[in-house]
Amino acid sequence: MQINADLHLHSKYSMACSKNMELSTISIEARKKGIDLVATGDCIHPKWLEEIKRAATDNETISINGTHFIPTTEIEDKDRVHHLLILPSISKAEELAEAMSKYGNLAVDGRPTVRLDGCEIAQIAKDVGALIGPCHAFTPWTALYASHDSLDSCYGDMTEYISFLELGLSADSDYADRISELHRLTFLTNSDAHSPWSNKLAREFTRFKVPSIDFEGLEKAILRKEGYKATLNVGFFPGEGKYNESACIKCYTHYTHEECIRQNWRCPECRGQIKKGVQDRVNELADLDSPQHPDHRPDYIHLAPLAEIIMMALGHASITTKGVTSAWTALIERFGNEVAVLLDSKNEQLGIVDQRIVDAIMAFRNGEVIIRPGGGGEYGHIELPSPKEDGTEPQSQNETKAQSSLFDF
Repeated sequence: MQINADLHLHSKYSMACSKNMELSTISIEARKKGIDLVATGDCIHPKWLEEIKRAATDNETISINGTHFIPTTEIEDKDRVHHLLILPSISKAEELAEAMSKYGNLAVDGRPTVRLDGCEIAQIAKDVGALIGPCHAFTPWTALYASHDSLDSCYGDMTEYISFLELGLSADSDYADRISELHRLTFLTNSDAHSPWSNKLAREFTRFKVPSIDFEGLEKAILRKEGYKATLNVGFFPGEGKYNESACIKCYTHYTHEECIRQNWRCPECRGQIKKGVQDRVNELADLDSPQHPDHRPDYIHLAPLAEIIMMALGHASITTKGVTSAWTALIERFGNEVAVLLDSKNEQLGIVDQRIVDAIMAFRNGEVIIRPGGGGEYGHIELPSPKEDGTEPQSQNETKAQSSLFDF
């Protein structure tokens, strides 16, 4: 069976997270998005773990409103690298919490910081039977490649146990597959959502072929056993990410890598710090001039949340306007969820809404949008192509390569 999964998000107990990050709310919103399997997030936070236990059917089953959950947590190590752990059961989450409580206060934040390095965290993950990999691996603040130049530098003797890598919003498979040490890993696209609403939850997700919607099925897909595997990565255009290009963290002026070095990573406009972008960091790390995708690597589809596409199409300033919400609701009622609208619907079926919305969805599917890259902590933004006056199709002005039509897959 094919399932859509968002394996990294947070609870109301994590800093800067919405109080609406409750299991029941997440479950309802996940169904609207078309997500079958969702991370609990923060599963070793004492209060959140108690809520997970109350919601669970048994030690290995957490299903709410038809949405399946799997215990997960993000942990920050002593070098400020973030790691995602996916656990088999509630009892294993309790074991992990007991082990980690010796090295940090788990009650302070849903995303705890512990006095351990990546190798030590990976060893504990193995001991409790958890899957582990780096979160948002290229982000310049709290990530694997912000602090290390290789997997081995971070995970040491446990490197071979690392089974996946989360790409993050500023990178895609084309970026990561220029680094040959990553070819053996399964790439995950996850939302890292801090609120449950449709523009955050599952803004990135992974489609898997699994034998069952549980840890055993997911483990087989991530480890690519018995023919099970990830079959599609869905996420942002890398340019949309907050750290795609090198830019000042105060005034957001963008600079080339050569300019950054010449200015000693200090902005000549405002004297703020210039933060190295993911694009430049990948160029530093890459041992391949162009991406070489291994046979197991699935296609990567660049999309945006449906409400944001509708907002752009109608020229509205917010996703909460009456026009946007009315069109979004009409499409969800017709097709059942966002994934069905964005990935599975046909052009002629979308005629229940304004033609501008239909054209916008098709522009995303065909990679015909214009990307204004983000950097320095400011998200990039997307513009839709303007139709030609003679009525012919607009040419793509996308700064990344155009993707194939979804119907080619």
